[in-house]
Amino acid sequence: MRKIVYWSSMSLDGFMEGPNREIDWHLVDDELHAHINERLRTMSAFLQGRVVHELMADFWPTADADPENTGPMVEFAAIWRDMPKIVFSRTWERTDWNTTIKREVVPEEIMALKAEPGGDMVVGGADLAATFQRLGLIDEYVVYVYPVLIGRGKPMFRPTDDKTNLRLVENRAFGNGVALLRYQVR
Repeated sequence: MRKIVYWSSMSLDGFMEGPNREIDWHLVDDELHAHINERLRTMSAFLQGRVVHELMADFWPTADADPENTGPMVEFAAIWRDMPKIVFSRTWERTDWNTTIKREVVPEEIMALKAEPGGDMVVGGADLAATFQRLGLIDEYVVYVYPVLIGRGKPMFRPTDDKTNLRLVENRAFGNGVALLRYQVR
């Protein structure tokens, strides 16, 4: 059965973006980006909220056409374009780039997706991930912790009354100071 993986980056103090949605503190060098590409290449779908999808769609569809972008960025542009995407939005009527729109997170539909053959699926965005977490649909957490304290912004995790026990299955430090922590839900 495929897994749902919440995949995100955060500052050491737990924020995924600053108070004005800034992510300029993300230190994605070629080493880290090559690692991310290697992992994402094995996935079967991106599950995203509208906001995350818009952010991605504003840059990645043509990023490989910019001669200033590095090899790993060019590679990721192709990965992103080719990967099936499911965007959860109550307002969108249509979108491009190999994307299906769903109005709601329906647990039975997600479980049916998980039962299909193929690679794991990545859920992105704190709001959508909070819904998946509340419904018990996340199997794994992949967190890239950046060596910066930004003070405030959008937290990676929303407050909840539920406890989720995790098991560390991988950790790695990159040359730029970013630490990868990968946990499976027990």
